[in-house]
Amino acid sequence: MTAMDRPRGPLAGSPTLDEVARVAGVSRATASRAINGGPKVSEHARRAVDEAVRTLGYVPNRAARALVTRRTDSVAVVVPEPDERVFSDPFFARTLRSVTRVLGEREVQLVLLLARPGAEETRMLRYLGAGHVDGALVVSHHRDDRLSELLPELGLPCVFGGRPWSGSDKVPYVDVDNVAGGRIATELLIERGCRRIGTIAGPDDMTAASDRLAGWCQALAAAGLDTDARARGDFTEEGGRRAAEELLARHPDLDGLVVASDLMARGALAVAAAQGRRVPDDLAVVGYDDLGVAETTDPPLTTMRNPIGEMAERATRLLLDRIDGRETGGPYRLIIPTTLVRRGTA
Repeated sequence: MTAMDRPRGPLAGSPTLDEVARVAGVSRATASRAINGGPKVSEHARRAVDEAVRTLGYVPNRAARALVTRRTDSVAVVVPEPDERVFSDPFFARTLRSVTRVLGEREVQLVLLLARPGAEETRMLRYLGAGHVDGALVVSHHRDDRLSELLPELGLPCVFGGRPWSGSDKVPYVDVDNVAGGRIATELLIERGCRRIGTIAGPDDMTAASDRLAGWCQALAAAGLDTDARARGDFTEEGGRRAAEELLARHPDLDGLVVASDLMARGALAVAAAQGRRVPDDLAVVGYDDLGVAETTDPPLTTMRNPIGEMAERATRLLLDRIDGRETGGPYRLIIPTTLVRRGTA
């Protein structure tokens, strides 16, 4: 009975590398190099090994492969956020879905690392530096997490989803044009005729929030309007509710509101309804994200579409290129435009 005729099943045993080499008519070393992507394998030998692998149903030993390639075939997605936010905000669901799709094309495993500054961050950096993953994609980072400074010191390929606070000259990143997004949202309200426009900005330690606030300021300044009506939230619905209550109490004459996320905008709409303010007649509202929340509000939320899926996909592909040595340059910046989606709140 030949190796190809050998019965299959849980008791029959798994095919070995020696069998693959014998069926392919090559040496064991050549079979190993062909399977593991090693050099100095002819195209004829590589095709013969591939055919033997398919015929036998051979599954490479990943540990042995790692010894040859010095790869783990895994990539870390680093999120410096508490787990309750990661599993409740649609931003992270869209990000992880896009990353997983790209990694799946290459049969690369995703490792999710959640770490707040302090001891958790120290443990995470120790894990990344120990060679458990081939690279790291960082999303939703904050000013005090210092990852853009610390990761390059590890010598680990990394890419940031979003502009880092510091170290942008050392790490590549893919970002959305959040300044333009904040400006376009505000200009829509100005064109509508709003003259007292406030904003609920995001956390002041995140570049996305800072950039959206800058865009709001630019549009109002260009129109000769005041920029004092502002409050901050934390990108959650409850945070938006608290900020809206504070803002409307201080500025009851507001007729327009730009909110830095759709979740916060949903909280603001609830406050407006509780106070008897008609949207958009008394208060026009524009959100930011368009990740599924905007369609569910009453009325449906006018918002800026945040191309999170595209950003995550491009950042992941860039990371894989850096791992493979195809993109080894230092600073790399890709900025993706955002677009306005008109619905019922403005």
